[in-house]
Amino acid sequence: MRILIMGGTGAMGSHLVGILAADPANELTVTTRKEFPSVENGCIRYVRGNAHDIGFVRSLVPVGAKWDCIVDFMVYTPDEFRERVDFLLSVCKQYVFLSSARVYAGSNEPIVETSPRLLDTVNDEVYLRTDEYALAKAREENLLSQSGKTNWVIVRPYITYSEIRLQLGVLEKEQWLYRAMNGRKIVFPKDIAEKMTTLTYGYDVACGIAAVAGKPAANGRAFHVTAAEAIRWSDVLGIYLDVLETHLGTRPGVVMPDAAPNLKNPETQYQVRYDRWYDRKFDNTQIDRFCDTAGFTKPADGLRFCLERFVRNPRFAQIVWTAEARCDRITGERTPLRAIPSVKFRLAYLAARYMPRNLFELIRKLIKR
Repeated sequence: MRILIMGGTGAMGSHLVGILAADPANELTVTTRKEFPSVENGCIRYVRGNAHDIGFVRSLVPVGAKWDCIVDFMVYTPDEFRERVDFLLSVCKQYVFLSSARVYAGSNEPIVETSPRLLDTVNDEVYLRTDEYALAKAREENLLSQSGKTNWVIVRPYITYSEIRLQLGVLEKEQWLYRAMNGRKIVFPKDIAEKMTTLTYGYDVACGIAAVAGKPAANGRAFHVTAAEAIRWSDVLGIYLDVLETHLGTRPGVVMPDAAPNLKNPETQYQVRYDRWYDRKFDNTQIDRFCDTAGFTKPADGLRFCLERFVRNPRFAQIVWTAEARCDRITGERTPLRAIPSVKFRLAYLAARYMPRNLFELIRKLIKR
């Protein structure tokens, strides 16, 4: 197949490229914002550019032909997707859209692809006026289903992890693992800790995507691609602590407030309210027709393996020092100023750490103006 992968250098995309490239009959073109060397055998061609730029995407269309499959990992706004959906469907035989299993509403039963979505059921008018991630993905799914075409496939991964991405509730590794590896306590709320979640290794999600790519029987349908086994967030924390105790020689401390601090942040509260507060278990019957999710990596094994790999060569993205300060307020600790890389960030840390929260938020809003 002739396949275009947009945004294919992340945790899932890089695995997908490797899986699809194993078939020498496939020709892959992968968009990237960074410089990547193309593979010498010609099977993989990396093209540097911004896939949000529709002009750049148009330039990739084969002359006098269509892509056999486009796999799209890009994150769009609904308006941005509305402007390109017809074009994307017109230049390929199959368009695979990466949505999210966060689109689903809460459920007491294992979730199936036809389970109610938040967009269709929630009564929170303030929330519905936003384009928060789960709502944006659902609105973009609607654009596909209302397009009048059926050469699309919707893939809904849930929370994925890898050797470079290890989440704890709503926290990325920079918000919990960085603290633990620097001798400070992890802040993890009780209201999330006892909820069930489903964590899937990025490679396994890529296997699910590869299984439907180029398959006409998958067209016009949605699939969630998740591990077959759910796990409690408190057990995820326990796995992380066991690995860190072995690596550090001491078990990191944990402070567990009753409620997630994110609830005080208007930009991140919905991820807690409309996802992490739900028990998330999935029925994989539909995707199992294309690949065997029972063979996916068990969360306990995969999380342990990935964290062990990471701590041997830790690399963190940028630390948000105001978030670090808020954690220090909860734990009663202080980050050494010498660990903060600039005067600007040190001042921001000190303000967030010691200034009354309402005053700090007011000053931050005034600065943004």
